[in-house]
Amino acid sequence: MSTTEQSAAHAILEEVPKQLYIGGEWVDGANGTLEVEDPATGETLVEVADATPEQALAALGSAHDHQKEWQATPPRERGEILRSAFDAIIERADDLALLMTLEMGKSVAESKAEVTYAADFLRWFSEEAVRIEGRWAETTTGGSRMLVMRQAVGPAIMITPWNFPLAMGTRKVGPAVAAGCTMVVKPAKQTPLSMLMLAKILEESGLPGGVLNVITAKSSGATMEPLIKDPRARKLSFTGSTEVGRTLNEQASEQLLRVSMELGGNAPFVVFEDADVDNAVEGAMVAKMRNIGEACTAANRFHVHSSIAEEFTSKLAKKMGALRVGPGTEDGVDVGPLIDDDQRGKVEQLVADAVEKGAKPVLEGGRTGDRGYFFAPTVLGDVPDTARLLKEEIFGPVAPVATFDTEEEALASANDTEYGLVAYLYTNDLNRTLRVVEGLAYGMVGVNQGMVSNAAAPFGGVKQSGFGREGGHEGINEYLETKYTSIKL
Repeated sequence: MSTTEQSAAHAILEEVPKQLYIGGEWVDGANGTLEVEDPATGETLVEVADATPEQALAALGSAHDHQKEWQATPPRERGEILRSAFDAIIERADDLALLMTLEMGKSVAESKAEVTYAADFLRWFSEEAVRIEGRWAETTTGGSRMLVMRQAVGPAIMITPWNFPLAMGTRKVGPAVAAGCTMVVKPAKQTPLSMLMLAKILEESGLPGGVLNVITAKSSGATMEPLIKDPRARKLSFTGSTEVGRTLNEQASEQLLRVSMELGGNAPFVVFEDADVDNAVEGAMVAKMRNIGEACTAANRFHVHSSIAEEFTSKLAKKMGALRVGPGTEDGVDVGPLIDDDQRGKVEQLVADAVEKGAKPVLEGGRTGDRGYFFAPTVLGDVPDTARLLKEEIFGPVAPVATFDTEEEALASANDTEYGLVAYLYTNDLNRTLRVVEGLAYGMVGVNQGMVSNAAAPFGGVKQSGFGREGGHEGINEYLETKYTSIKL
């Protein structure tokens, strides 16, 4: 980094809160501190509070104590707080992007795109706050009236991942605030800084103390399990791996919590013979390389018609090979480091397994750099069905290409996974588009485009990718209960 960039980094790291946020107060962690690492260097950026289970329960207690008052706050006021926070995030986009890059690794340009995306959830749900509706109707037999209303679920527990540290926060906090729910948020230990800054911004935007509580901790399980099993909690929202999601869902069953889970993905990217190859390659770059491939929506496997597979693979390898790898804070960098050495090791193992089983390296990337957790873009052709990376989530800049010959074969290959978050397809045949979209066992589908994320759209999957939706009109419903009243006249 230049001297100016180093100064900016120092300033934002100094400003970000390092304590727990409980009941509107910033307090030290009773377990001491935990280190936040820079994945570009492997060095410690800062230390933040490490909470005990007792402090987490105190945060839930605060959320419970403030629920009734917050729920009674007029919807317009709740919306205005979100709108104010949206404006503040947009105004501070450069600082927030730099902070995100420091803790997560992606390029500053990509972090800026996430800041915009994250802010949009606050704007969207600021508008949804005043559109919570019910209905009034005459019963079918007459003589009585039905009153149906929507009310806040109650205190919500939220656990967010490291890969989109700001957007995954606003995607949960936004609808909860709009619906009138209080909450306890536990960000990933690798990337807590963006969430802590969000809490500070919401505090400055007028969110009353106790409505949002933020807990940081080394051990997520030990800290959060008591909250999930506490009768004061009424909602659990989790984004992360399917494996952890199963465990949390089991814990949530004790209190029969309302649960939303956005879990793992194994997105197929299907390219038919009539597709525009250049457009498909451009879409593939977006679907694969967004967030360094560390996204549940990332294209995990490419199924390309055998007649165009060689052309597609060659062009994709050329574009991925032209990307610059380096620290995300440096100008011109396209591909930052992976989050940690464990993740880089997993990606390396998946590539080695595929090559051992017959896949052909078209672009040999792999581990690179003398410090940090860098992995250069990699493209594999002729990937056999037995390769692990066609079944497991890669979470890295690796593009495996397999071929098909018929539409039926393509659809079967795309659906051959326990996951069902998102799928992508490229074709210029409208009838085929409708057939394939209807046949895909996924919660979201991108047609002739490599990105589906949008604050106004319902985000979520089926099968082992979870349940519930975030964003869109559907997003606020996850934080509302339905109450029916029958009134006899």
